[in-house]
Amino acid sequence: MPESVPVRCPACRREHVYTAPAYPCVCGAPTAPRLDPLAVPVVAEHRSWDDEWITLPCAGCGHLGHWPRPELGCPCGTVLRIPVAGAAAETAAGDPSPSGPAPTGRAFQPYAVRTARDAVTATALYLRRLGYEDVRRADQRPVNGIGLAARGLLAQVDPTVRPAAPRDVECLWLTAMTESADCVYFSLAGYTDAARGCADALGVPLFVLDLAGVPQPVNDRADALNADGAPQPGRRARGRRS
Repeated sequence: MPESVPVRCPACRREHVYTAPAYPCVCGAPTAPRLDPLAVPVVAEHRSWDDEWITLPCAGCGHLGHWPRPELGCPCGTVLRIPVAGAAAETAAGDPSPSGPAPTGRAFQPYAVRTARDAVTATALYLRRLGYEDVRRADQRPVNGIGLAARGLLAQVDPTVRPAAPRDVECLWLTAMTESADCVYFSLAGYTDAARGCADALGVPLFVLDLAGVPQPVNDRADALNADGAPQPGRRARGRRS
């Protein structure tokens, strides 16, 4: 059962009760951080990708996985990082995914989307569930949104309120081509009809990420990826221009 600890916001002095979120390990067991009730929460002022993740051992199988660092958003606008106990406080060195693949038949545990960062977190967790390894920030920043990379994959997360256009899809596809990788697009606002046609022609899976943090397949490529998970080594899923 997830732990709960009392938390007082240092900015407005408001009292909260924080419950640690639990995430599914690759073995299927729920994994939650062990909170330190004696430590003082820290205000998250300067954010970086590397600081957003912690390493947690699964109580069931002992597998070390990388998960979002526990945080609490106070109504006053202050974001507090909740201290965790022991080795779980180690930063995940920019890798939000466990080293091993995750089976795809298990129910996905969504991560609610309230900010652009939440959209990236939800996408990273979903890619891990599909079996992609070493999910991290992409080296090249896309024209729109945020890029994620995994072994053999480039993903673009578009948290804007503008539906993705054909140019967005084609730029992602071209970048993936130069890196000999597959690609996938996640958008909060959906896609124009032209963007969908472009994606179908290029074989790019399209997903819409709802505010509950659940990626919904938009085209056949996305349906196949959602059902089959990450391709096995030596197999490619990316389509080519006919």
